[in-house]
Amino acid sequence: MEWHNQTVLVEFFLKGLSGYPRLELLFFVLILIMYVVILLGNGTLILISILDSHLHTPILGTLSFLDICYTTTSIPSTLVSFLSERKTISFSGCAVQMFLGLAMGTTECVLLGMMAFDRYVAICNPLRYPIIMSKNSYVPMAAGSWFAGVVNSVVQTAFVVQLPFCRNNIINHFSCEILAVMKLACADISGNEFIMLIATTLFTLMPLLLIVISYSLIIVSILKIRSSEGRSKVFSTCSAHLTVVIIFYGTILFMYMKPKSKETLKSDDLDATDKLISMFYGVMTPMMNPLIYSLRNKDVKEAVKYLLNRKFFSK
Repeated sequence: MEWHNQTVLVEFFLKGLSGYPRLELLFFVLILIMYVVILLGNGTLILISILDSHLHTPILGTLSFLDICYTTTSIPSTLVSFLSERKTISFSGCAVQMFLGLAMGTTECVLLGMMAFDRYVAICNPLRYPIIMSKNSYVPMAAGSWFAGVVNSVVQTAFVVQLPFCRNNIINHFSCEILAVMKLACADISGNEFIMLIATTLFTLMPLLLIVISYSLIIVSILKIRSSEGRSKVFSTCSAHLTVVIIFYGTILFMYMKPKSKETLKSDDLDATDKLISMFYGVMTPMMNPLIYSLRNKDVKEAVKYLLNRKFFSK
């Protein structure tokens, strides 16, 4: 542990799974395999989005690029910490990791909300879809998602790094997760918690509200279809996105909004549960997204077939 004048913290210790070397080796192998799958799966979707103009919008490619960026901000450093005896990260490195992780997470929340609106227009206003969701629309939507993520991350990270950190520099997490870092401050963090509450409302709950409204209208539209085959066909166009939303928001809402009693706030078991949930949120969701979209999205399946046929017949 390094200190300057015994008061200024210059590095953090990432506890992770310290004390469990066998578990660290097991998780190293599992996360490494998942990371490779994330890069290959999402990279394939990005390639499809670029090469196939038949895919409805590049928003799916944007989501895949976002998943790669999000996992790259934390997974490589986590893998290194599993194999290294020195499990520390500098204060500036921790701030960068907080900024990037929060920016990517916020961007994905907003982007999923916009994708729900995209599905609403495609199902409820199919004739106007090419006009409403033209390039002039989806480019600002994607850019707006990134802008929201950067703004939220800049504000929250700036307020956290200004907090005084005294003696305790042990982060009970795999990475510099913002809540885990805030708990180490030797000052009142009610202001930071209030800012986080506002940010959660704007960038997490508002997109969720848009998703709920969009799918409520979609369900009403589907119920108006008389044939079961027609209902099934229409529902299949949004089932992939809906599955991703349930996994993404279900995990993040449970992780950050579940009630905590005073007795369990300092519980190591609860912290271990939070870390495992965070890992599921940070690794499993980006890994499953390409699989879900490949199996449940007709446009993606047709794009893969089209590219494979074109490659085969070009030989």
